[in-house]
Amino acid sequence: MMRSALRCICACLFLVLAVSAGAQRLPQTVIPSHYTLKLTPDLNNATFTGVEAIDAVVKQPVNGITLNALQIKFAEVTATVNGQELHPRITEDPAKQQATFHFDQALPPGPLTLAIDYSGILNSKLRGFYLSKTATQRLAVTQFESTDARRAFPSFDEPAFKATFSVTLVAPKGDMAISNTNAISDTPGPGPDQHTVRFATTPKMSTYLVAFLVGDFECISGERDGVPIRVCATPGKTQYAHFALSGAEFFLHYYDQYFGIKYPMPKLDLIGIPDFEAGAMENFGAITFRETALLVNPKTATVGEEQEVATDVAHEMAHQWFGDMVTMEWWNNIWLNEGFATWMETKAAGAWKPEWHLEQGAVGGGFFGLNGSLNYDAQKITRPIRAEANTPDQINQMFDAISYGKAAAVLSMTENYERPEVFRQGVHKYLKAHEWSNATAQDFWNAQAAVSQLPVDKILESFIAEPGEPILTFEKPADGAVRVSQKRFYLNPTIQPPARQTWTIPVCFGEPNHQQKCDVMSSAEQSLAVPQGSPFFPDAGGKGYYRYSLPESVYRTLLANVETQLTPAERISLLGNEWAEVHADKASVGDYLDLVAAVKDDPNETVVGMAVGPLYTIANSIASNQQERRTLAAWVRKTFQPAWEKLGPPSPTDSPNRKDLRATLFGVLGVEGEDPAVIAQAKKLGSEYFSNPGAVDPNLAQTAASIAAIHGDAAYFDQLQHIYETSDNPQIKEVALGLMSAFRDQALERRAMEYALSGKVRNQDAIFEFMAPLGQRQTRDLAWSFIQQNWDEVQKQFTTSMGGALVGATGAFCSEQKKQEVISFFAAHPVAASSDALQRAEDSIDQCVQLRTAQGPKLEKWASKQ
Repeated sequence: MMRSALRCICACLFLVLAVSAGAQRLPQTVIPSHYTLKLTPDLNNATFTGVEAIDAVVKQPVNGITLNALQIKFAEVTATVNGQELHPRITEDPAKQQATFHFDQALPPGPLTLAIDYSGILNSKLRGFYLSKTATQRLAVTQFESTDARRAFPSFDEPAFKATFSVTLVAPKGDMAISNTNAISDTPGPGPDQHTVRFATTPKMSTYLVAFLVGDFECISGERDGVPIRVCATPGKTQYAHFALSGAEFFLHYYDQYFGIKYPMPKLDLIGIPDFEAGAMENFGAITFRETALLVNPKTATVGEEQEVATDVAHEMAHQWFGDMVTMEWWNNIWLNEGFATWMETKAAGAWKPEWHLEQGAVGGGFFGLNGSLNYDAQKITRPIRAEANTPDQINQMFDAISYGKAAAVLSMTENYERPEVFRQGVHKYLKAHEWSNATAQDFWNAQAAVSQLPVDKILESFIAEPGEPILTFEKPADGAVRVSQKRFYLNPTIQPPARQTWTIPVCFGEPNHQQKCDVMSSAEQSLAVPQGSPFFPDAGGKGYYRYSLPESVYRTLLANVETQLTPAERISLLGNEWAEVHADKASVGDYLDLVAAVKDDPNETVVGMAVGPLYTIANSIASNQQERRTLAAWVRKTFQPAWEKLGPPSPTDSPNRKDLRATLFGVLGVEGEDPAVIAQAKKLGSEYFSNPGAVDPNLAQTAASIAAIHGDAAYFDQLQHIYETSDNPQIKEVALGLMSAFRDQALERRAMEYALSGKVRNQDAIFEFMAPLGQRQTRDLAWSFIQQNWDEVQKQFTTSMGGALVGATGAFCSEQKKQEVISFFAAHPVAASSDALQRAEDSIDQCVQLRTAQGPKLEKWASKQ
């Protein structure tokens, strides 16, 4: 559901601790089949009324019916059984988010209809049926995943309780009403200032996928494969909707072809909402988005911003088949939804814009990229892809890098092993077998195994059930074979791996012309067949979900030929692997910098971006003094200045890769390299960009603006604040707000945090103004002190997930003293659903201390030789 700017907060969130299967689950004695809903929101008073009828089947005699309801005020409940009307007594259990209707007689097995009149609130927490605002209007919108449909209508709010829905919305005259299906009538009334919109009955679907929106929306329209498509936003913003509409038209046809099943709804709406916590939500036929995840101006947007909109739209549209039409049976298999959509977004968006080379980025170090997921999974606190989750808090914590990034990476590895067309046939078989119903992980891997006739079920089961990741230790290959052993890998070398933990792993080796040959490792030690006559590299294609350790002579051969013998994806794999080895103290920071130097002239931004990413950690977590940082900065300038100069100034003919590469090199020279000329140019470009965004290359200018903010003054801060408050461009507003938190001037950073509490920043964005300075060495202590001193106001900004995000952000500290401060503070000031985030923060601090202890002397030795 997330745009990358949002995605990084998950690093601070979400690891599930298995608890007893506490009973917040509903009984299986009454099964719903159809909901008839009529909702009337009162935008001025932030309330709504509902009239509901639930058709259900009683499976066995019961004296009560329990369903989910939260913040619902019941007016009247009537049950009709065999023509008899019954009026139950109602009890509520807010802790379990349930209501029970108690009857004076046993209800017999058979059909039943519940009629419920009720009212509720349009809350400000961005969940359930909630209120969104602009400067001139109010909107009533929904966000039900995972367990918040119960805030809008009493329901059997679990994914396996699929039913059909007939929705009617009573809206203010002049406002638009949107739901999952097409409107079939729109009539005046019941009041003089209202109109009533009735929608077609949906196919069978889960409650968390229902959506309804009421407000002043404008839309642009398109069509593909006979399906009408709209992109909607608040007035004045549809000018930024055309890029997403073009993508949606492409993706609908692409998925029709890939899945071999036509888009399953009568229409598709994509709606941008001003107040929206996540990146997007895959409501069936009515996908909702944070504005920056949907609306973009190609004239002022970076390549990365266009990619984010494209992949977000592709991600949510993939869900229409994989998640909406076929839905996981319970939240422990949410990876079936999110992992698949994360993997699929790259394929679909890459097919639309092949010049982006998204397949390379998927291997990279982004939070949901392969290497980012491997790093996340190699920490002390992790979980299996499929994990216990029973309460709403536990379920919400399943939406993490494991369900998204690791699951996507495992699917990519499996597809690579099976080959793409065979894997696609397995996907089709799975979808057809479970169309309009629910499914489990076993259903998916059994379909893949049946089609491929390969041990895919064993591969997937081991990676889904086992926490963590393997490291494969290779001996020197000889005579067409290589001995290899596996054990669990941790970034922190002080953690001992458990005995006997093994995976079934497809290991792929390179052949001539970048082909590959795969063998399967299924025991702790094994001999694998390898091609002869090709350079030995144990991660052909860069898709393996494992780390690897190579003999010194093999690694040195790869290092000497990294630009000629490996593909870009394989170079990214090698860079990520070597940096992980530095963390695990199996390689030195100097070894890593030698590898960086070997790819300094690489023409692919994905490779160079992967290479330079760890330089920030080296400068800010490993280096112990300013002299070491100055030495590193001089090395950065010497290493990357020639490549930067070779690129020359921006040109209209630049490819997306060239634009990104120029921005990456400019960024590393200005930040880690501290190049005075680059910094001066950045200040000029950054100011010009916000004065006239269309006049400069946005890719270079946004990077320049970031450097300018690091060295910025009050005048630049004022400019950013003015842009944030006045621009109607969602991306530019987001960039301006983000840069306000990047200043290293203490007074200006304090001003940014005060601004976040001023009421002028939406709750969905405010916490980032604290998380960003916590991530910077120069402002970390200031931010931590400010948070503690202003805790009452800070915590008022928390939405469902943001409290845990802030707790997790304290993991940026790198000392035992600060760790104890963090533990003590949050013990005295507990944050809901953040215990796992706190444990991960503690682990992150320990890991940083260990990295500094192990690699600090090695960096000092390296610096002395420069």
